[in-house]
Amino acid sequence: MPSWLTWTLAALLSWGVWAVLSKVLGTALTAEQSQALSTLGMLPILAPLVLSGRAKLRQASNKGLLLALIGGIVTCLGNVAYYSALGGGEKVATVVSLTALYPLVTILLAVIVLRERLNRVQLAGVALSSVAIWLFNIQGGGGLFSRTVVYAVLPVVLWGLSGFLQKVATNHVSAEAAALVYLSAFIPVGVFFAVREPWPAGLTPRTWALVLALGFFLAFGNFAVLAAFARSGKAAVIAPLGSLYPIISVPIAVLLLGEKVGQREIIGILCALASVAALSWETAPARTAEISTEGNEGNKV
Repeated sequence: MPSWLTWTLAALLSWGVWAVLSKVLGTALTAEQSQALSTLGMLPILAPLVLSGRAKLRQASNKGLLLALIGGIVTCLGNVAYYSALGGGEKVATVVSLTALYPLVTILLAVIVLRERLNRVQLAGVALSSVAIWLFNIQGGGGLFSRTVVYAVLPVVLWGLSGFLQKVATNHVSAEAAALVYLSAFIPVGVFFAVREPWPAGLTPRTWALVLALGFFLAFGNFAVLAAFARSGKAAVIAPLGSLYPIISVPIAVLLLGEKVGQREIIGILCALASVAALSWETAPARTAEISTEGNEGNKV
């Protein structure tokens, strides 16, 4: 298994847990309070990055660091929109799955701007992941212009743009440096919302544990994606793979939260698993094959 795929699957698992925690937290906090307090849960990820990444920061490209910083800020804004959608009375399972459409924005930007190309098997994987996401999404019969879709548009656009910025950043700096700057962007945004919003009164230990875990799993997922990008993974492949976290969150919700999963969701999970295999299918570059053929012909002489 290529290292970029290992890191991508780690991100998928981490974000799947994060999505469930978002639901369990419920309306105990506002969207802005969730964003602010969950930043504290990122410290266990940030601390070792600070210790190991300071030297790399001094050698890093300013362009890459700026892109990582902007990506972090954009993600924070997307998170606030996402938490707002959850607090707006919409079905959590639908919002979680629908916002997973964000890779379509990343793929579009990667193909147009970075000129990334996918082989036929990977194209089939993109199609399968899109089908899986659609199957997760269209549950209430509201169509493409339902209220839920409108709520999810902003995080889809912002997260999709952030995924593209993360990929471009890792073309200029190491994964550790990009992750350090990217996650550090959450701190000033969290401080801003902490000052702007009234401090929540009477937080229970359970709420604290949930919001800290929310930040930790979100941070680890983003670090894992940056590590995958830095290991020559394609944005057009990693983004849809990472967005399939509903295949983690939905079974957890069924087993631990007693949610019901219909036939549509089961088919979606199967399509998602098939897309994981297809998207990880890398073919050898044509030039490598040509060199190998030339070498064989030379040995015959």
